[in-house]
Amino acid sequence: MRIVVDTNLLVSGVISSGGLPRQLVDAAKAGEFELCTSEVLLAELLDVLLRSKFAARLAQAGLTPEGIVGELRRLAVVASTPAVPPRVVPTDPDDDHVIAAAVAANADLIASGDKRHLLLLGTFAGIPIITAREAIERLGARSKT
Repeated sequence: MRIVVDTNLLVSGVISSGGLPRQLVDAAKAGEFELCTSEVLLAELLDVLLRSKFAARLAQAGLTPEGIVGELRRLAVVASTPAVPPRVVPTDPDDDHVIAAAVAANADLIASGDKRHLLLLGTFAGIPIITAREAIERLGARSKT
């Protein structure tokens, strides 16, 4: 299964020691699914992790923003996306990059915590857009079959 995990879930997953976003990151590391992303999404992740509000938490865990992004780059399928993706999410053009990554990577789903934009779409080009909880449930159901 190929999953694009949006930036907000990845940030939560790498800075927390528990919770559903962390379970997604751990499942990707364990090879339970192929994490898919793009250069634009990796750059966005780095930008967010470089914010001062995360500095102490990352330092305490012995992590750096660059190290986290480097590890995810090695772990993930990095899809080639257009520099200017098609407009899909009218109220948040940054979310268009998530959609573009999923389409380019031929992802099976998008996991998001964005209730105002991405989750409202529900699906795009046959790719379901679901919560972290739903993604974990689907991975669990898949491992039981």
